[in-house]
Amino acid sequence: MSTKQSILTAAIVSFLISGPIQAGWKAQSQVESDAQIQVIEQLSDAEAANLLFMREEEKLARDVYQTFSKQWSQPVFYNISTSEQRHMDSLAVLLNRYALLDPIIDDSVGAFFNPELAALYTALTAEGAESLLAALIVGAKIEEIDILDLQRAIAESTHPDLIQVYENLMRGSRNHLRAFVRQIEGLGVAYESQMMEQDDVDMILDSPMERGRDSRKGRRSR
Repeated sequence: MSTKQSILTAAIVSFLISGPIQAGWKAQSQVESDAQIQVIEQLSDAEAANLLFMREEEKLARDVYQTFSKQWSQPVFYNISTSEQRHMDSLAVLLNRYALLDPIIDDSVGAFFNPELAALYTALTAEGAESLLAALIVGAKIEEIDILDLQRAIAESTHPDLIQVYENLMRGSRNHLRAFVRQIEGLGVAYESQMMEQDDVDMILDSPMERGRDSRKGRRSR
């Protein structure tokens, strides 16, 4: 994460993590005498911060694609927005498992707890409003951002369940990137990387769609 993002996520964690976790362990102590409970090892501050951030970043992708789906009659935006909802749902399961308060208090399009993501939503939707090509390029940019942030989250995680979910989401993001670039190239435009190294993007684009929960959506987006 960038320094600015780290400061933001640290602030979010201090607000969201302390109360829920303490409440969770207090609830456990009250029922230990009645039932055997499997204790889940708490997340590190970095793991908690990444999980909270990724939950809203997946919402950012969903909201942008839902907005573009209304502006442009292109199935790729609707198809991938439904996939992003599944990404959000899988992260919500982890939040509940580790007794973290969901940062998505308002699930309406464009509403974010993180002000940086709120500003990014406004900027990206403005870019994509210029043309269908611009919207497709924004979609590819979001997927590159997701891949980079998921790579960082994996590197900072020790919990196998977090890593497994992040790897699944990253596979989906690679498929989404392929789907957007296919649409861009279909308009006669050569795609150049925006956030990732060009070689890394080329490696993804030169490989086939990956099998998994999102692969079917990716193929339908062609």
